[in-house]
Amino acid sequence: MAIIEIKNVTKTFGEKVALDNVSLDIPKGGIFGLLGPNGAGKTTLIRIINRITIPTAGEVYFQGRKITQSDVEKIGYMPEERGLYRKMKVGDQAMYLAQLKGMSSADAQRELKKWFVRFEIQGWWDKKVEELSKGMAQKLQFITTVVHKPKLMILDEPFSGFDPVNADIIRKEILRLKDEGATIILSTHNMESVEELCDNIALINQSKLVITGGVDEIRRKYGNNNIELVYTDADGRHTEILPRETDGTTTLEAYIAKGVTINSYKELMPRMNDIFIKLVTEGK
Repeated sequence: MAIIEIKNVTKTFGEKVALDNVSLDIPKGGIFGLLGPNGAGKTTLIRIINRITIPTAGEVYFQGRKITQSDVEKIGYMPEERGLYRKMKVGDQAMYLAQLKGMSSADAQRELKKWFVRFEIQGWWDKKVEELSKGMAQKLQFITTVVHKPKLMILDEPFSGFDPVNADIIRKEILRLKDEGATIILSTHNMESVEELCDNIALINQSKLVITGGVDEIRRKYGNNNIELVYTDADGRHTEILPRETDGTTTLEAYIAKGVTINSYKELMPRMNDIFIKLVTEGK
């Protein structure tokens, strides 16, 4: 079942076409990677889902019906261009943003305190936002995105600005939220994160949808159907790259018939980074 259905969405700004007849289903549950080079149309699509902007043509459906402004409370959005009120106290800022999403004061304070402890920033509640380091401000932005337990979370470059330790903390939280049933749209240029985290992806380039599907499915589609075979025989240990099929017999069966010891056997699939470059370059 799709939590978001995007049907024939086009968005123009004057003569510029930001999105060109894009149709896309985002499955409920799991992590969905939204990929594309700068200027491809990703941010425009995210803004349309959040009803920050309205499509020129086409419709967006949320849980099976046309999305409305009231549905936005059920969405958590962390934009790439982070926005916090620098002169506000950290706790006041977090409370304000949580209540904008429909939380009561009591619920907001209770849940925020839990998150502040989890992220080890509880001592910063009464300090001003401008006193936060970039990484700590990023943590605050992440907390205010997810604290109201939205059905859909949209994270635009969530690891930007984090050192490896804090990036790993956010990565683990994203996976934990997924395990709790959240649907997460992850917009990123980091293909390693896509391979590690995403179940499905969509690639947008030059305002058009280029490809969508499961990560493993797409990697297999663009693979060359080769396997890596590591085996040991009387002459020692060997590694060979071979086609999957040899005269109708699987490569593995052929080598077993030779009486060698099979150490490992795995399909070689291209990295998402290579597929991204290939599809974007071909589209130019």
